[in-house]
Amino acid sequence: ITGVQPAPIEPWAPMMLFAIVFGLSMDYEVFLLSRVREEWHRTGDSRTSVADGLAATAKVITAAAAIMVVVFGAFVLEPDRIVKLMGTGLAVAILLDATIVRMILVPATMELLGDRNWWLPRWLDRVLPDIDVEGHVDR
Repeated sequence: ITGVQPAPIEPWAPMMLFAIVFGLSMDYEVFLLSRVREEWHRTGDSRTSVADGLAATAKVITAAAAIMVVVFGAFVLEPDRIVKLMGTGLAVAILLDATIVRMILVPATMELLGDRNWWLPRWLDRVLPDIDVEGHVDR
Protein backbone atom coordinates (compact mmCIF):
# COMPACT_ATOMS: atom_id res chain seq x y z
CA ILE A 1 0.00 0.00 0.00
CA THR A 2 2.71 2.49 0.96
CA GLY A 3 5.22 1.24 -1.60
CA VAL A 4 7.95 0.59 0.98
CA GLN A 5 9.81 -2.69 1.29
CA PRO A 6 9.76 -4.26 4.76
CA ALA A 7 12.87 -3.54 6.80
CA PRO A 8 13.86 -3.47 10.46
CA ILE A 9 12.97 -0.47 12.59
CA GLU A 10 15.89 1.89 13.05
CA PRO A 11 17.26 1.64 16.61
CA TRP A 12 16.89 5.36 17.32
CA ALA A 13 13.29 5.63 16.02
CA PRO A 14 11.38 4.42 19.11
CA MET A 15 13.31 6.76 21.42
CA MET A 16 12.82 9.68 19.06
CA LEU A 17 9.11 8.92 18.78
CA PHE A 18 8.84 8.70 22.57
CA ALA A 19 10.61 12.03 23.09
CA ILE A 20 8.43 13.90 20.59
CA VAL A 21 5.17 12.30 21.71
CA PHE A 22 6.01 12.90 25.37
CA GLY A 23 6.47 16.61 24.68
CA LEU A 24 3.26 16.89 22.70
CA SER A 25 1.26 14.93 25.26
CA MET A 26 2.51 17.15 28.08
CA ASP A 27 1.21 20.13 26.12
CA TYR A 28 -2.27 18.60 26.00
CA GLU A 29 -2.02 17.68 29.69
CA VAL A 30 -1.15 21.27 30.64
CA PHE A 31 -4.15 22.56 28.66
CA LEU A 32 -6.49 20.16 30.42
CA LEU A 33 -5.18 20.24 33.98
CA SER A 34 -4.65 23.99 34.17
CA ARG A 35 -8.28 24.53 33.21
CA VAL A 36 -9.52 21.87 35.62
CA ARG A 37 -7.45 23.44 38.39
CA GLU A 38 -8.87 26.90 37.63
CA GLU A 39 -12.38 25.48 37.89
CA TRP A 40 -11.51 23.68 41.11
CA HIS A 41 -10.26 26.93 42.67
CA ARG A 42 -13.41 28.69 41.48
CA THR A 43 -15.96 26.08 42.60
CA GLY A 44 -14.20 23.89 45.17
CA ASP A 45 -16.04 20.90 43.69
CA SER A 46 -13.85 18.27 42.08
CA ARG A 47 -16.60 16.67 39.99
CA THR A 48 -17.78 19.97 38.53
CA SER A 49 -14.24 21.17 37.89
CA VAL A 50 -13.36 18.04 35.90
CA ALA A 51 -16.53 18.28 33.81
CA ASP A 52 -16.19 22.02 33.18
CA GLY A 53 -12.45 21.81 32.54
CA LEU A 54 -12.90 19.02 30.03
CA ALA A 55 -15.74 20.85 28.31
CA ALA A 56 -13.64 24.01 28.03
CA THR A 57 -10.52 22.31 26.65
CA ALA A 58 -11.95 19.48 24.55
CA LYS A 59 -12.23 21.57 21.39
CA VAL A 60 -8.70 22.98 21.72
CA ILE A 61 -7.12 19.59 22.38
CA THR A 62 -9.12 17.89 19.62
CA ALA A 63 -8.32 20.61 17.08
CA ALA A 64 -4.61 20.62 17.94
CA ALA A 65 -4.47 16.83 17.76
CA ALA A 66 -6.38 16.74 14.47
CA ILE A 67 -3.93 19.18 12.91
CA MET A 68 -0.98 17.14 14.12
CA VAL A 69 -2.49 13.85 12.91
CA VAL A 70 -3.10 15.31 9.44
CA VAL A 71 0.41 16.77 9.24
CA PHE A 72 2.11 13.61 10.49
CA GLY A 73 -0.20 11.46 8.37
CA ALA A 74 0.97 13.34 5.30
CA PHE A 75 4.48 12.04 5.99
CA VAL A 76 3.25 8.69 4.64
CA LEU A 77 3.30 10.21 1.15
CA GLU A 78 7.06 10.76 1.40
CA PRO A 79 9.15 8.11 -0.41
CA ASP A 80 11.71 7.82 2.42
CA ARG A 81 10.98 4.84 4.69
CA ILE A 82 12.19 6.61 7.85
CA VAL A 83 9.91 9.60 7.27
CA LYS A 84 6.98 7.23 6.74
CA LEU A 85 7.86 5.41 9.95
CA MET A 86 8.04 8.61 11.99
CA GLY A 87 4.87 10.03 10.45
CA THR A 88 2.85 6.90 11.08
CA GLY A 89 4.14 6.52 14.62
CA LEU A 90 3.53 10.15 15.52
CA ALA A 91 0.06 10.26 13.94
CA VAL A 92 -1.10 7.11 15.73
CA ALA A 93 0.41 8.17 19.06
CA ILE A 94 -1.16 11.65 18.96
CA LEU A 95 -4.53 10.21 17.95
CA LEU A 96 -4.49 7.74 20.85
CA ASP A 97 -3.21 10.33 23.32
CA ALA A 98 -5.76 13.00 22.47
CA THR A 99 -8.77 10.67 22.31
CA ILE A 100 -8.25 7.85 24.77
CA VAL A 101 -5.84 9.33 27.30
CA ARG A 102 -6.85 13.02 27.50
CA MET A 103 -10.58 12.69 26.84
CA ILE A 104 -11.32 9.41 28.66
CA LEU A 105 -8.62 8.14 31.04
CA VAL A 106 -7.49 11.40 32.66
CA PRO A 107 -11.02 12.72 33.40
CA ALA A 108 -12.19 9.28 34.59
CA THR A 109 -9.21 8.96 36.93
CA MET A 110 -9.71 12.48 38.25
CA GLU A 111 -13.39 11.75 38.78
CA LEU A 112 -12.54 8.64 40.79
CA LEU A 113 -9.90 10.42 42.88
CA GLY A 114 -12.12 13.40 43.69
CA ASP A 115 -10.49 15.86 46.09
CA ARG A 116 -7.42 13.63 46.37
CA ASN A 117 -6.37 15.04 42.97
CA TRP A 118 -5.19 18.13 44.78
CA TRP A 119 -3.61 16.52 47.85
CA LEU A 120 -0.12 17.74 48.68
CA PRO A 121 1.93 16.49 51.65
CA ARG A 122 2.34 19.19 54.30
CA TRP A 123 6.14 18.95 54.28
CA LEU A 124 6.16 19.51 50.52
CA ASP A 125 3.69 22.38 50.81
CA ARG A 126 6.07 24.10 53.25
CA VAL A 127 9.08 23.58 50.97
CA LEU A 128 7.51 24.66 47.67
CA PRO A 129 7.27 28.39 47.00
CA ASP A 130 3.85 29.94 46.45
CA ILE A 131 4.02 31.06 42.82
CA ASP A 132 1.23 32.81 40.95
CA VAL A 133 2.23 32.22 37.33
CA GLU A 134 -0.69 34.03 35.75
CA GLY A 135 -0.54 36.98 38.11
CA HIS A 136 -3.50 37.72 40.30
CA VAL A 137 -5.53 40.79 39.40
CA ASP A 138 -7.72 42.36 42.09
CA ARG A 139 -10.90 43.96 40.85
